[in-house]
Amino acid sequence: METNKIQILWADDEIQLLQPYILFLSEKGYEVTPVCNGQDALDAAAEQSFDIVFLDEQMPGMSGLDTLQEIKRLHPDLPVVMITKSEEEHIMEQAIGRQIADYLIKPVNPNQILLCLKKHTQSNQLVEAEVTKNYREEFSDLGYMISTARTFDEFAAIHKALSQWDIRLTDTRSPLREMLEQQREEANAAWTKWVTRNYESWFSGGERPMLSTDLFKRKVFPLLDEGKKVFVVVIDNFRYDQWKTIQPLLSESFHTDEEMLYSAILPTATQYARNAIFSGLMPEQMRQMMPDLWVAEEDEEGKNLNEKELIQTQLDRFRKRYDFSYFKINESDFCEKITRQFKSLTTPLNIAVINFIDMLSHSRTDSKMMRELCNNESAYRSLTLSWFQHSPTRQLFERIAQLGYTVVLTTDHGTIRVDNPVQIIGDRNTNTNLRYKVGKALQCQSKNTFEITRPLAVGLPSPNVSSSYIFCTGNDFFAYPNNFNHYAQLYRNTFQHGGISLEEMLVPVVTLSPR
Repeated sequence: METNKIQILWADDEIQLLQPYILFLSEKGYEVTPVCNGQDALDAAAEQSFDIVFLDEQMPGMSGLDTLQEIKRLHPDLPVVMITKSEEEHIMEQAIGRQIADYLIKPVNPNQILLCLKKHTQSNQLVEAEVTKNYREEFSDLGYMISTARTFDEFAAIHKALSQWDIRLTDTRSPLREMLEQQREEANAAWTKWVTRNYESWFSGGERPMLSTDLFKRKVFPLLDEGKKVFVVVIDNFRYDQWKTIQPLLSESFHTDEEMLYSAILPTATQYARNAIFSGLMPEQMRQMMPDLWVAEEDEEGKNLNEKELIQTQLDRFRKRYDFSYFKINESDFCEKITRQFKSLTTPLNIAVINFIDMLSHSRTDSKMMRELCNNESAYRSLTLSWFQHSPTRQLFERIAQLGYTVVLTTDHGTIRVDNPVQIIGDRNTNTNLRYKVGKALQCQSKNTFEITRPLAVGLPSPNVSSSYIFCTGNDFFAYPNNFNHYAQLYRNTFQHGGISLEEMLVPVVTLSPR
């Protein structure tokens, strides 16, 4: 017996009538072991390893359903395909409940059997081959898109395409991931050049993409004005690829009405980007108009303590007389508590900030165990999916759908995995973020940075007359000369935010309507 052939166990009380099928499969390279009753099927499965079982539902003695139950008890992962003449719904339901892989109704033709085999024994290899082939074909098109991109929408299309290919190639363990990583680096280099050339013009009357400050004005207020009940959910540190990972779970409760990317402002950090969302103002405008709500870099208090008050100022400024509720969710217990409170929820506008992914990012930096669990983008997505599947957050969304709310799901910024330390020199008042620095007389020898020497021109506060902002690009992160090697090792291969990259700046805003 050739061990590299796919092994099929076929149990049918009329097995002699199936010889043409067995011959057909043999010619296709499959090895079939025929038996004529359920007990013989169990004996064969105990003596030999099979890749799949075809099982007749109506056999004398031990029925197909009973045989299925015993096979699943002994070999839980062995796919079993039920073949039957019966179209009775309750039999289908019993078979599905006992975890059949597929259900075929006689008469079946050989190609149905062949398709079923490929689906359940070769699908991973076939999908991997097809995905690899498709990416090879699209590789040159993506390269052209990157080299010719001149608008925000073109870069958004590139980021979406690269993110989706990353998910597909990872899921199939394709060897082409290195090619994709190179294209991602090229795309980030092109994005950085485009941002450094155009960012200042976004604040001096030039054409600009939708920014953090525009989110409520363009995505939330129009829904409220249409009379819809709206729930804004801001998941901190939420990248586009993470959205695509959890989208299938959300599709059980919601339709995706619109999916787009907007640009987080610089720095891509909570203090700046999220406060800009809730206030509808740039940081310098916040500092001037509401100094009691603005928290400067040098202030020791939390940078996101005034979000509810900032939301109210934006509603007042645009004369939106909507009552709203605000929730900040840091722990699962609190998420469950909020969900229970929804019974009495009546406000037309509700805002929830969910901090789990930000906590995951920081814990990965601080914990060796978390580094092992989340050592690349694929693992980062996997942990995000696991969290969403098993945490009360999923029930939170289900309850929101039941209450008939339209959801605007978004984030304040994304995050990027960094691996290249860059030396920087600053005074003792310079901030601690690894992807951007603000201070006086900053000195950095790397050419792969973007420096803003006129902060007020781009809506950023200037702590001192000579203050400037300097941003990392690509996969770089800042480290000081003192103990450089220690900090380089500590933060290498961690997920950070604050700088310039597609992952940090181009982030999702999605409108979901309840099913």
